[in-house]
Amino acid sequence: MLRLVLVAGVVVTVFIVWMVHRAIKKARHQKLMVKPFPPEWEAILHSHFPLYDRLSPELQKELRGKVHIFLDEKNFEGAGGLELTDEIRVSIAAQACFLLLNRQAEVYPGLVTVVVYPSTYKHADRIIPGVVGDGGATVAGESWGTDLVVLAWNQVEKGAKNIHDGHNVVFHEFAHQLDAANGDTDGVPVLEKGSSHDMWAMVCQEEFNSLVDNLSNHKKLVMDRYGATNP
Repeated sequence: MLRLVLVAGVVVTVFIVWMVHRAIKKARHQKLMVKPFPPEWEAILHSHFPLYDRLSPELQKELRGKVHIFLDEKNFEGAGGLELTDEIRVSIAAQACFLLLNRQAEVYPGLVTVVVYPSTYKHADRIIPGVVGDGGATVAGESWGTDLVVLAWNQVEKGAKNIHDGHNVVFHEFAHQLDAANGDTDGVPVLEKGSSHDMWAMVCQEEFNSLVDNLSNHKKLVMDRYGATNP
């Protein structure tokens, strides 16, 4: 009986601690969402992220708030001799949070660190515990699980400023982060009902087949040939 009481006490204590932590985090997020945005940060958005100017005032406000949360919670590390600046942090945070607009989801809750290189890099150029580089492939960005994103700054800048070329490394890597939120990096979105997955799979396959056919016929599309690699 005593053991049962002790176990119940531990469970209740853990639950209370979790609830308090959750309440504190929610309150902090609410404050950050309405925290004044530094003018120099907004200048970075205007100059480095043209999509910001295309948003409604309401969505711009939401983006600024989520950028505050992102920068408050995520650790940035410069690599390859890169010295981190507000320009780098704000530009990356804004593009990552752009994918969260009009969503109630948290701001990448599992993400811990964003590593930034000055330019494209090789796997072998960096050392991450548990990761073995192949010594050859040059990459612009990577997403590992839900806790780490690696980016090349020159590609971040290029993707943010050119909104017409269909390439944005931050969108690409943080789409992987969103994909991994349900525990698997498989491209399957979080859906409410099991039957919805069957419908999603059918529609996805049909659209993929259409994409492959159109590209085979040399039609110009929003998605390029890389998008037709596999479904």
